Amino acid sequence: MEANTRITGRLPAAFLTPGSSSFMDFLGDHAPELLPGNRPLPEVRGAVEAPHGTTIVAATFEGGVVLAGDRRATMGNVIAQRDIEKVFPADEYAAVGIAGTAGLAVEMVKLFQLELEHFEKVEGVQLSLEGKANRLSTMIRGNLGMAMQGLAVVPLFTGWDVDRGKGRIFSYDITGGRSEEYGFAATGSGSVFARGALKKLYREDLTENQAATAVVQALYDAADDDSATGGPDLARRIYPIVTVITDAGFRRLAESEVSEIARAVYDGRLQQPDGPRAAVL
Repeated sequence: MEANTRITGRLPAAFLTPGSSSFMDFLGDHAPELLPGNRPLPEVRGAVEAPHGTTIVAATFEGGVVLAGDRRATMGNVIAQRDIEKVFPADEYAAVGIAGTAGLAVEMVKLFQLELEHFEKVEGVQLSLEGKANRLSTMIRGNLGMAMQGLAVVPLFTGWDVDRGKGRIFSYDITGGRSEEYGFAATGSGSVFARGALKKLYREDLTENQAATAVVQALYDAADDDSATGGPDLARRIYPIVTVITDAGFRRLAESEVSEIARAVYDGRLQQPDGPRAAVL
């Protein structure tokens, strides 16, 4: 296909033929070997040693939703990377955070971004947030063969629902099963501890800054109890990635903003090592 384009200077007929608005369907018809789910799986004996991303957290607030992730990738009991990025924009009004096998997860995110961009170019409008969540579910299901061999990808998807006028959160299992989460959610190895922290800190009337602080507190608690999760590293100036999606679109908080939140959390932990206390009822 590429060689033909170089020779003639024209796009192949496949690119000019009307069809589905799904980029994955296009690949399935014309280059199925490029889809992750269609790749031959090698025989595996024992555990697969590959870098894994860990904890992703999200929380809604009145004007949108916050999605954040720690920066550590592990390979067995070894820290494979201290500054990996696990949170990405999906499009203007959505973001996805990855947990699981890092290489496959990043590849899936890139394909998901192309899927949404392709739909918008073909149809002339953005896919609804529900539609985006469904497309991601299909992609995760396509990776089931690799997931059964230990190479799972379990993302957290968030976005601003233009039709409903609010931020929403969707979580997934390895089969592509999708669930909408209300208020807050977490995925990855430290998710149990992060979710426990958010249960104590979350309120429906949180401001954007309070929601961002709450997810950093949750990541700190996850790192406190889960060795695969990395907390804010003030010595190396490595901080969680924190993103916000509102009616103005996707925004990644600047390092200066996140460092200010992380340092405030750290200073608070010097006085209360187990974190802020929940309000007494």
